[in-house]
Amino acid sequence: MSTSPRHTNGPGRRPGGSVTLRCAGRPVARYVVRPELAPDLSPRPHLHPVTTLAGRPVTELSPADHPHHLGAGVAVPDVAGRNFWGGRTFVRGQGPTELDNHGVQRHQGFKLRDPDGLVEDIVWTARGEILLRERRTVAAVALTDTAWALDLTFALTNATGAELSLGSPATNGRPGAAYGGFFWRAPKEAAPPRVRTPHGEGEAAAHAARAPWLALAGDGWTLVFAGATARTRHDPWFVRAAEYPGVGSSLASEDRLPLAPRDTLVRRIVTVVADGALGRDEAASLVRKAVTA
Repeated sequence: MSTSPRHTNGPGRRPGGSVTLRCAGRPVARYVVRPELAPDLSPRPHLHPVTTLAGRPVTELSPADHPHHLGAGVAVPDVAGRNFWGGRTFVRGQGPTELDNHGVQRHQGFKLRDPDGLVEDIVWTARGEILLRERRTVAAVALTDTAWALDLTFALTNATGAELSLGSPATNGRPGAAYGGFFWRAPKEAAPPRVRTPHGEGEAAAHAARAPWLALAGDGWTLVFAGATARTRHDPWFVRAAEYPGVGSSLASEDRLPLAPRDTLVRRIVTVVADGALGRDEAASLVRKAVTA
């Protein structure tokens, strides 16, 4: 990705507030900047569709089972009590509850934009108040003839004058539901995707585990997710396969994550997007190449 800024209405910009990302000369992702969505879906910039180099889609948008799942991006279900994930809010002692507490991630502008990547400023607002300011970097990285990587970094800064905290349904009393942060919704197919980490096989072994990478393999495609910094690798994985195919990196797994005024948290996730099935050694090799590219 070049270091020279590009105008937001230049090549690569699509009608309706979206940008096409390219890798090795091929379109591989559409980044939706200003989605037109109902408030209870917590509108936010996201990537969809993301495809393999052969053109196979590996994200899903607003599926019937979870309409607030928006391809690949960043979403948090509890920012100081505001829902930036979409759908119902898990309330301790009540369970999933319909609340009028949804926030919006609003695009503020691009600091840089090239055909293979972008740097974007976003504000997280709820009821007119800016809670977080985000700097997001998204890049498409060439790896092989059959694989590329999506490199996504987000930096969230507390924009309020007081400490705020990030939570999840798990920190609010729902065991096993520590979602919130980076999240990727994959396509639902006839059979659940296969799940693998360097340490084991299957959804049960991968969910809530701290592993350097996690692979999700479907019909003709494989995604390999990796934390690209030591702090990101400390976050456990959130994994769903049998119910629906989705993978995230959990910001608040056991306790709420506090953020002092003007403090910033940074996470970087690299996702290898490959055609076909990858073995354990091949997945690990591509992750190493993607993280150091």
